[in-house]
Amino acid sequence: MERVRNAAIVALFGAVSAVLAAEDAAAQDAVAAEDRGLAIARDARARKQGFESFTASQTMVLRNRQGRESRRHLRVKVLEAPPEAEGAGDRSLFVFDEPRDVRGTAFLVHANKAGPDDQWLYLPALKRVKRINSANRSGSFMGSEFAYEDMTPPEVEQFDYRYLRDEACGELTCTVVERIPRDERSGYRRQIVWQDTDELRLWKVEYYDRRDALLKTLDVSGYAKYVDRYWHAAEMSMVNHLTGKSTVLTWSDYDFGAAVTPGEFLPTGLRRAR
Repeated sequence: MERVRNAAIVALFGAVSAVLAAEDAAAQDAVAAEDRGLAIARDARARKQGFESFTASQTMVLRNRQGRESRRHLRVKVLEAPPEAEGAGDRSLFVFDEPRDVRGTAFLVHANKAGPDDQWLYLPALKRVKRINSANRSGSFMGSEFAYEDMTPPEVEQFDYRYLRDEACGELTCTVVERIPRDERSGYRRQIVWQDTDELRLWKVEYYDRRDALLKTLDVSGYAKYVDRYWHAAEMSMVNHLTGKSTVLTWSDYDFGAAVTPGEFLPTGLRRAR
């Protein structure tokens, strides 16, 4: 009887040890996936740094479920944050030219690495500058399928990451990473990001709402290299799976190193933005 009891104890100990070993291995795999996801995000950001400034033209095409379209034309200015600017990210300015009912509308973003971006919107009809509350960043930007929080590239520090897999994406191989917003006021619970392994260009993002249902998909295309270094897309298409609506942003006339000044990126100057 004693021998049977000892054998049972040994068997139980072995089973517990196996479970603990499996849990430890799973924990190590999870940490490795998080570290790899973060490393990919940092590498992608590093490849985009050093441009100092650029300007571009943008056409926004809004389509409803029935396929009816409306178009808007705007200009974009971006000023890169200097390396010594701790906690501060790039600054972006969007100014609408057409149609007449939105002409002069200006949207300013001061990106922050450690928290939600600072955003302001100037509406000529109201003749005032409105600060976008962090809780409202998930709202539609100018009636489009892009939210306010979608309008500028996110800072690496605003997310937690997890590497998922590598897989084919067209003729390329893409690395697939899950990123989870650290800001609990984000409209998204998580995002799945596809970037090619060659240049870490963004090709696709799936956005999941707070209930973890697929809300929107962004597809990016038409990449070209500028000043022999920076890859930028010609088209970004956002589809809302709940409403059937979509918005296409077409980029053109990129000018890297364009003469822009910090004074153009102040909230007090939005009324005069050109």
